[in-house]
Amino acid sequence: MGRKSLCLLIVGVFVAYYIYIPLPDNFEEPGRMIWVNTYLKTFAHLATFIELLGLYHFMESFMIFMSLDEVPPTSDENVTVTETQFNNIPVRVYVPKRKSEALRRGLFYIHGGGWCLGSAALHNYDLLSRWTAERLDAVVISTNYRLAPRYHFPIQFEDVYDALRWFLRTEVLAKYGVNPERIGISGDSAGGNLAAAVTQQLLDDPDVKIKLKIQVLIYPALQPLDFDLPSYRENSHFPVLSKSLMVRFWSEYFTTDRSLEKAMLSNQHIPVESSHLFKFVNWSSLLPEKFVKGHVYNNPIYGRSELAKKYPGFLDVRAAPLLADDSKLRGLPLTYVITCQNDVLRDDGVMYVTRLQNAGVRVTHNHIEDGFHGAFSFLEFKISSRIINQYIIWLRENL
Repeated sequence: MGRKSLCLLIVGVFVAYYIYIPLPDNFEEPGRMIWVNTYLKTFAHLATFIELLGLYHFMESFMIFMSLDEVPPTSDENVTVTETQFNNIPVRVYVPKRKSEALRRGLFYIHGGGWCLGSAALHNYDLLSRWTAERLDAVVISTNYRLAPRYHFPIQFEDVYDALRWFLRTEVLAKYGVNPERIGISGDSAGGNLAAAVTQQLLDDPDVKIKLKIQVLIYPALQPLDFDLPSYRENSHFPVLSKSLMVRFWSEYFTTDRSLEKAMLSNQHIPVESSHLFKFVNWSSLLPEKFVKGHVYNNPIYGRSELAKKYPGFLDVRAAPLLADDSKLRGLPLTYVITCQNDVLRDDGVMYVTRLQNAGVRVTHNHIEDGFHGAFSFLEFKISSRIINQYIIWLRENL
């Protein structure tokens, strides 16, 4: 074998090793996923290298990259799109152009991105809001919020809550022609976390007279206490969201101190004095058997108290909606939860479904057996249109 052939062989082996990912047999578009994963992995490595050089924070590099996919608020033949502020929080408003004799539904949408990335202006979120507004004949409010690493919890929660409370004012609903009895909230991933958290908070807010009719949680992140769930074990390296990346998102939500991330990765960040909280996230009792599949529950290994004292946010119900007690859950509205089999966050959503059902809340659980994290947003995949169609049909029937 010549030197040139040997070099080509070595390069080929390296490329094959770099792009290879094990995918389940039922995965619909493996080639497309390999391409998407290679693309994201390459940029993640570049962002890591830039961070090591001290030029930009990892998340800041990613944000610059993602901002290239933002689109202006352009109206089309079906929907009028404008940008404004709700209580100083930037939002995009989507209003159908066709005339309606009745007041419209209203949907408040919260984008994902691990509390660090994303915006309502991203192309896929813009398309989703347009489709929802047009097909549902609804006014869609797609909100922004300040992001980590510059801002930490509870800023993201407070921004979303302030924007939602502004939207729920009688005069604002009247301005946009929204029926106050037909308002819902929706969000994906970190946006699902924020949707669940602010919906809980609304229950105890005496100043908000108008309540939500429904909540939709799309593969939500709901707890940072236990990173040893079956879904984290099974999908720790699955695209698009690995365990290490999800843990980094969680830790960045609270601090840039990487010691919290290190403790979270080893599942040793909860102090013994907070041990009572594990009953709310004990997957051995909250997951149906089909999700346990022979996994054995490991008792918690307690960590240093100083982390919880410095960064109490990760034990706050506003950051971890699964920590709400049953008395709070009982007051929640009709709920639609989407989970995906190939997703580290799968069991967060499934446990919340169980807890809501146990509390008497009406829940529709749409579990996508061949789904993956981000399936709702990666519109180039066939599965995306199927899940979005199911989502809009559910909204049409229940909102």
